[in-house]
Amino acid sequence: MKRLSVFIAAFASVFLLAACGDGGNSNSSSSKNSSSSETQLTGQSDSDYYQSVIKNGHYLTSKSRGVNVQQDSNQLNLKSFEAGLMNISKKQFSTSKYVFQEGQYVSTDTAEKWLGRKTKSNPEGLNPAGKATKTPLYLQQMDEQDFLTQDGNSLKMSGMTIGLGINSIYYYQKQAYGATYQMKLSDAEIKAQGKKMASEVLARLRKNKALKNIPIVIALYKQAPDDSLVGGNFFAYSVNNGSSTSVSNWKSINAQNYVFPVASGQKGPSNNSDENDFSNFKTQVQNFFPNLSGVTAQAQYINGSLTGMNVNITTQFYSQTEIISFTQYLQSTASKYLPTGIPIDITVGSTTGVQSFLSRDTNEKNFTFHIFNSY
Repeated sequence: MKRLSVFIAAFASVFLLAACGDGGNSNSSSSKNSSSSETQLTGQSDSDYYQSVIKNGHYLTSKSRGVNVQQDSNQLNLKSFEAGLMNISKKQFSTSKYVFQEGQYVSTDTAEKWLGRKTKSNPEGLNPAGKATKTPLYLQQMDEQDFLTQDGNSLKMSGMTIGLGINSIYYYQKQAYGATYQMKLSDAEIKAQGKKMASEVLARLRKNKALKNIPIVIALYKQAPDDSLVGGNFFAYSVNNGSSTSVSNWKSINAQNYVFPVASGQKGPSNNSDENDFSNFKTQVQNFFPNLSGVTAQAQYINGSLTGMNVNITTQFYSQTEIISFTQYLQSTASKYLPTGIPIDITVGSTTGVQSFLSRDTNEKNFTFHIFNSY
C-alpha cells in the first residue's frame, strides 16, 4: 500500500513529497531533535523515502522551486523534473544516512537572477545576452535539494543536488501579446549550454562557506515541448566532491518517455511488445466498459528497458457502483495484460476529479486500489 499512500499524500498536497505509511516502523517526529528543540524530523515510514526537516513546527519549503523564466505550459515538465531529480539524489545520498531538506541556499531572488539573461543590470544571468528574437533562452527552470546528516545532537549540511532544466524548444514573441514563434535547439547545443552553466553554478555555490567542501550533484534535464503529452528527461549528471569549483566528469543518462498508444508518425520504443501489452489491456477495458473517454499511458525507459508506467483512464461514470465495479475489473485485467516487474500506477478520473487509483510496486504481483467516495 505504500505507493497508494504516497499518491494520496501527493494528491492532497499538490505533489508535495511526503512519506505516508503505517506507524509500526516509523520514527516519531519528536524522536530525533537537533541542538535546537525547535528542529525535528518527520520520521521515516519507508526506506525508499527520506526523513525531512521540520522547524518551529513547520515544513521548510524550497526557496527556489517554481521559479521559471516564464510559466511552463507543460506541467508534466515540472513533475518529471522534480521526481527525476530526487531519483538522481538517491544514487549519491542514501535515504538511510541522509535527511532531506528543501533547498535553502538558492533564494527566490537569486534563482530569478540566474534564470534571466546576462545584462548590465543582471550580470548574474546564466542565459546569454542578446535579442529575444535571435538568441534563445536555454535555462528554463532549476531546483535545489539539500541533504543533512546527524552530527551528535544536531544536523549538518552534508550534500546538495541542483537540477537545471534546459529548453529543447525556445518560444518567443516579436512583440508583446503577439504571435508565438519557436526555435528548435539541437541536442549538441542543449548539452553544451547545460554543461557550461553547470560549471558556473558550481563555482557560485562554492563561495558559500557552508557549501565549500560538501559533495554537490548537478543534473541536466531536457525540457519536453509545450505540446508534449509526456515530460522531459534528465540526460546527464555530475558528482562534484571536495572543494572542486568546475565540473569535469559527467555521467550520461539514457532515458526516454513515450505515450501509449503511440500516435501515427511518432517514434515508439524499440521493444514494441510493451506497447502491444498495453493495447491488449486497453481493448479489454474498452470492450467491457464502453463509457470511457480515453485510455492512455506514459511509459518511461532507461537504457532501452521499461522502468515504469502511469496509466490514465477518463470515464463518464456517475454511479458509485459503476466506479467500484470498474476498479475491481481493472485490478484483475491489469495484472493479466500489463507488463510485469515494473511499478505501475493507474488513475481513473472524470471531469469531476479522481474516482479511483490502483498501484503495483516492482516486486508485487497484484494491484492495490482505493476508491474515492463521492460524498
